[in-house]
Amino acid sequence: MKLGWLEKGNVKLTSGPQQPGDTRATTTIRSRLTGVVVFPSVILLVMWAVFSSYTVFDAIYLKAVTSGVKDASIPALNTFSAVQRERQLTMTVLYSNNDDTVGLENQQRATDRAVRELQTAMAELSANAPTEVTVKVEALTEVLGPLDQRRAQVSAGNADPDEIYRYYNSLLDAAHGLFDTQARIVPDPVVLQEAIDAVGLFRAGDFMSRASSVASAAIAAGKFTPAQHVEFTSLVGSYRTQLAAIAPTATDQVRDHYRELTGSDTWQQLGAAENRLIGAAAPPPPPENGENGEDTVEPTVPVSAAQWQELTTRVSEELIKLTTEQSNAAVQLGLDRADEQFTEVIIGSLIALLAVVTGIVVAMRISRRLVNKALVTRLEQLKTDSLRLAHERLPSLVDRLRQGDRVDVAAEVPPLDYGTDEIGQVADAFNAAQYTAVAAAVKESQAREGVNRVFLGIAHRHQGLVHRQLKILDRMEREEENPEHLDSLFQLDHLATRARRNAENLIILAGEQPGRQWRKPVRLLDILRAAVAETEQYVRVRVNQVPDVSLHGVAVADTIHLVAELVDNAASFSPPRSQVEVYTSQVSGGVVVEIEDHGLGMAPEDRDQHNRMLAHPPEFDAMALRGESRLGLFVVARLAARRSIRVELRESPYGGTVALVFLPAEIVAETAEYPAEPERPSPRPRKQTERRAGTVPSAREPAALTAHAPPGRSHQWADAEEIEAQWPVDDEEMPEISPPLPKRLITEENGIGPTPRRADPPSNDDPHPPAPELNGNGGRPALPRRQRQQNLAPQLRGEPLLPDWAEYPEPEEEDSAERVRDTMSAFQRGTRQAREADPGVES
Repeated sequence: MKLGWLEKGNVKLTSGPQQPGDTRATTTIRSRLTGVVVFPSVILLVMWAVFSSYTVFDAIYLKAVTSGVKDASIPALNTFSAVQRERQLTMTVLYSNNDDTVGLENQQRATDRAVRELQTAMAELSANAPTEVTVKVEALTEVLGPLDQRRAQVSAGNADPDEIYRYYNSLLDAAHGLFDTQARIVPDPVVLQEAIDAVGLFRAGDFMSRASSVASAAIAAGKFTPAQHVEFTSLVGSYRTQLAAIAPTATDQVRDHYRELTGSDTWQQLGAAENRLIGAAAPPPPPENGENGEDTVEPTVPVSAAQWQELTTRVSEELIKLTTEQSNAAVQLGLDRADEQFTEVIIGSLIALLAVVTGIVVAMRISRRLVNKALVTRLEQLKTDSLRLAHERLPSLVDRLRQGDRVDVAAEVPPLDYGTDEIGQVADAFNAAQYTAVAAAVKESQAREGVNRVFLGIAHRHQGLVHRQLKILDRMEREEENPEHLDSLFQLDHLATRARRNAENLIILAGEQPGRQWRKPVRLLDILRAAVAETEQYVRVRVNQVPDVSLHGVAVADTIHLVAELVDNAASFSPPRSQVEVYTSQVSGGVVVEIEDHGLGMAPEDRDQHNRMLAHPPEFDAMALRGESRLGLFVVARLAARRSIRVELRESPYGGTVALVFLPAEIVAETAEYPAEPERPSPRPRKQTERRAGTVPSAREPAALTAHAPPGRSHQWADAEEIEAQWPVDDEEMPEISPPLPKRLITEENGIGPTPRRADPPSNDDPHPPAPELNGNGGRPALPRRQRQQNLAPQLRGEPLLPDWAEYPEPEEEDSAERVRDTMSAFQRGTRQAREADPGVES
């Protein structure tokens, strides 16, 4: 059980907020009473903001629409006026069969300049216009596309007059659709009516221009066709009717201008000319005797072309002026209405804000009257006492309970007495909470102590069994003569050594030290060899040159255990034919041991997490709560913290992982203290192939080296049972070299140390014996002989001091050492001759 709420880092002895976003920890009674009045005020302010947002939106929208009309649509009226004049001239040219097109060409150039200005204005309008306006702009742009093509047909003389007439009409219809859409999306009803009147004036002017184009075509041809007469009559009636309907609702300026136009001589003359054209072009009587009337002579036109052109041009320009005046009036009205709405919103917001501020001030005065100083003083004192108890007394009590001390809860945690009112009831509730927390801490301490005792009992019992097993294996190794059986015994010996290390892991997790101890310094080289000997795949580990330094005896066991865990992990998660390199260098302040593998490496986030654990090892129960199943790294962190050793994982340049172990100067002794030993022949030097822990064949492809890696995993901390499953190796893939098994270090005091396996006997031959001779028929040489204790450190030779519960070995026979020496020497000599023999010679 974790008492995180009692730890000093979670609650600060201040009046400020305890946790971000925790309003319960900061809300005072005064603020709560203030909120009684502030909350309704804020609700009113929010409601006003919601309703006023619609007004603001309408104002912004109205201003945007009217600005678009002002910047684009009103200048476009001049463009469409030019298009109307070009339409009239084009119809005159098509029906007159006259080659004189100078006037039309001049008008076309004027129209082109106006169209270019229109396209620029339309592009700016589309950038910020609503979707409805954008659609109409695209339609207008699409209709403007074939303008040059239609002109070319007219110039070539192969144009259909009706088709050209319909094209110009469609162009002006698209313009009318754009203006009508802009008018109808205006949100203000007053501005909407003015805008619709402006669109109606534009439409009336276009009808008048169409009628003049039809009449121009008839005058140029000298006669009216029935279809032209019908259309002319309809257009004249339509534009006159529409002007009469719009004039009453238009602005005062437009009405005055309209009255001036209708009372002018030009308007009267145009009306008389239109009436003459309508009367002169009356339909002929129906044919007699069933004839179809196709050969009937059509009436002539009683108006000259020059007179008609002058009258229609003047009236068309006046109608364009009326449309422009009405549009400007609508735009100005829209801008004024938008400004008025903005002003209303600002004034309303200021009033609402003033009302809210007034409500807050009143609420603060009321809260100061309701919350008296006595109430605040008692609450602040209760807060101070509670925080002092939580920050100072309870953490100290919990720490003492975790250390196993016996405490009197009633004496250590006195209750808070604040009477029987509401504040006193709060204090009583806190008393109950703190008593429950302390009781839980007591139970947790007792449970942890019991678990540690169980751990230690299991670990010591398992360690004793493994120690007895190692002694039996040592005796069997001395007595065994069969090389195959001896190799199996070595494997069992190694597995038992790993089992001993697992038992020591339990002891470390329980907070105690393993029993293996040394009183005198031990060479670092022997320590590294002993660590390698405790790993399963020791044949793949190569210990490079080691400085001539030693470690103090108190740190030997922990260093062996730490390095063995790191080496075992490196070998477990690297390709089965790769080597694990161990480098050692003496640096300022200590010694650095580098353990490098050639595996898949680790993800950066995993490596950072492991380095944090190595630097700051957590409590074992914290790891259990996180579900950590691999405890090798945790054991390394515990051992490193105990001896002030620094361990850090880094990325290897070759893709694997490098474990850096810094041994501080406090545990380093410059020279080892070697015990006295009897004289003995110096051992023969080993060849380079024998010194190395194993060889790595180069024929295997890189992909094969990582084929055994499980998906989704990189460099992890493996249990012993996972190693064989992670990197399965066939017997045919293992290196052919069989180096001697590394030696285990022995203890020099009554610790938990196993009896070492029997080492090579001393050689009685020359320190540099001759190479073994081949047999008589050119076959392979005989097996080599092992040298007893050839590579064992001088201070490690001798019998260990066994603990009280360990079982002492039985006395051996006198000739057992000689028998084992002869057997192993023959085995070693034969394997060396097999490795050094020429592979081309047949046996």
